[in-house]
Amino acid sequence: MSLARTGLAAGAKPKRRATKKTGSQVTGDDLASPMQGTVVKIAVEEGQRVDEGDLVVVLEAMKMEQPINAHRAGTIKDLAADAGVSLSAGTVICRITD
Repeated sequence: MSLARTGLAAGAKPKRRATKKTGSQVTGDDLASPMQGTVVKIAVEEGQRVDEGDLVVVLEAMKMEQPINAHRAGTIKDLAADAGVSLSAGTVICRITD
């Protein structure tokens, strides 16, 4: 492909388009699994205080680990994840409340 066809100057790199970040699905206080996977690590306990971005659980799917982080600051309630358990996409992992 020639540079004239791409519209790029010599040596210029094409700009990358922003892509949607994958992460947890959020509905109010609920933190849900964004994909199907197996819980390999639980980094919080019931009643623990977390800040936005803190690690909650780690899922494994297709031999890749996906960290699931808190979408807001608050207290962990109704923690429903256990190590070794498979979760479907959309399964509520816990609630994070004020």
